[in-house]
Amino acid sequence: MTGLADADVVRGFLSQVRSGRDPSRAAEFLAPRVLAHQGAPGTSAPVVPRTPAGYAEHVREMLAAEGPWRFEVLAVETAAGAVTACWRQDPLRGGGGRCDRGTYRVRDGLIAEYWIEPGVVAPGDAPQPAPTGQDAGAGRREAEDVDVAVTGGNRAGRGPEVLRYTAFSTDPAGGNQAGVVLDATGLDAAGMLAVAAEVGFSETAFLSPGGGGGLDVRYFSPLAEVSFCGHATIASAVAHAERHGPGRLIYRTAAGEVGVLTDRAADGSWRATLTSVPPATRELPEADLRALLEALGWSAADLDPALPPRAAYAGAWHPVLAARSRQRLAALDYDLAALGALMAARGWTTVDLVWREDATTFHARNPFPPGGVVEDPATGAAAAALGGYLREGGHVALPARLTVLQGHDMGRPSTLHVGIPADPATGIAVTGSAVAMGATA
Repeated sequence: MTGLADADVVRGFLSQVRSGRDPSRAAEFLAPRVLAHQGAPGTSAPVVPRTPAGYAEHVREMLAAEGPWRFEVLAVETAAGAVTACWRQDPLRGGGGRCDRGTYRVRDGLIAEYWIEPGVVAPGDAPQPAPTGQDAGAGRREAEDVDVAVTGGNRAGRGPEVLRYTAFSTDPAGGNQAGVVLDATGLDAAGMLAVAAEVGFSETAFLSPGGGGGLDVRYFSPLAEVSFCGHATIASAVAHAERHGPGRLIYRTAAGEVGVLTDRAADGSWRATLTSVPPATRELPEADLRALLEALGWSAADLDPALPPRAAYAGAWHPVLAARSRQRLAALDYDLAALGALMAARGWTTVDLVWREDATTFHARNPFPPGGVVEDPATGAAAAALGGYLREGGHVALPARLTVLQGHDMGRPSTLHVGIPADPATGIAVTGSAVAMGATA
């Protein structure tokens, strides 16, 4: 795409690739590695690293889940070194359309980074398209319409109701965002992955009625299915309680059965407590520790000798590294590709980086490349694994109740309460609030 104005690169990308007309052309418009922010510029939005091939597959998955649709580029404008575009997408099978906005940074003729803000423009208020590029022609105002016809797909009509919650906070501006589908009946894995990718949060929980009064639950990041997710468990349980009332639930997950109890706090906010599967820990091989420290840009001198590195499990595996200082924890700047490759090879979900403020207060940060985000603002599964690690290593007086503070360094403060029973065969309890951010269908 060299030789084209930046706005024309974006217009071509939208009309040819994002529209679904020809996803195979993604490499003509996208850099080999693109950072996709799921929110407005300047916010601490989740980031999904994408390749042209990965983006092409993402579009195909959206088409399989939502298509066919009519796609119209409404406006493309350049300002302050970036290109802003608005487009409208209307399903041909009926149901409401939506208008989204994207902000793009183009380098050397290819899109290198972008920010997506879904539903920020009301369909009736969408701007008229503006001319772009040197050859646009004075006064030319022409929208590009694309009708995408796709056969098959995982669901008809408007599809499942997708709720958006934030967990481990009572403020929508804090906590960890999760997608929630309370009735995923009829959705297969490909359909769930497509919904999770469209939502763009680190995980989305999919609930389906199961036998014996329990719920079958699956969790998907924008890139893959994960065995268990704590914050999406808290979010989905609160969403369920708001519609069906408080009480006890049984989640049947890929990691095993997880009990969840919902109730209201004294201030009226909703909260949920999950009890993890029985936790486990294991040695972190020296070679893995060296590779992990190298990817993080840490050294052995940065570690707290009182809390030795180990891998911990409470539904998903997480290496636990304790920083010697709060300053070390705050200065997180890691090699995304190297850490992601190591985690994929070892089956780790996040890396639980912690600093111990006092006997029962921990600060945590969780790099999450396998989920397509740089960092998780609150990680319930890692908090449960940390509780198991502390119990097995004799690092806390039992029974214990801990407070884990996470997300503060990335502007989404979260509070997780961790209950650690004395019995080594029991699961770890993680409690947090959750609040709705809105819903879409």
